[in-house]
Amino acid sequence: MTTPLLPADCQTMTDVRAGVDALDRRIVALFAERFAYMRAAARIKPERGHVRDDDRKAQVIANAAAEADRLAIPANAVAAIWETLVEASITYEMAEFDRLKD
Repeated sequence: MTTPLLPADCQTMTDVRAGVDALDRRIVALFAERFAYMRAAARIKPERGHVRDDDRKAQVIANAAAEADRLAIPANAVAAIWETLVEASITYEMAEFDRLKD
């Protein structure tokens, strides 16, 4: 597999799509790493009720939006993506908690 071009070096939509596809693979790999932390949290937390922490959820989303702002990309879009990501993470962590504690 060839290394995709940097965005500024893309000359065709094929170049752009190759870059996006490669980046998506990296993002999914990072999601896998993030979900591994959710497995660790499920293992560490003593009670299922500790899985959902709405204050922490708000902090994580705010942090992502602030980082988006810093990078000059749409903070509202990033916050919406992180809302979905955090809810999926909570659902995953609850399932892992139940699996580990049964």
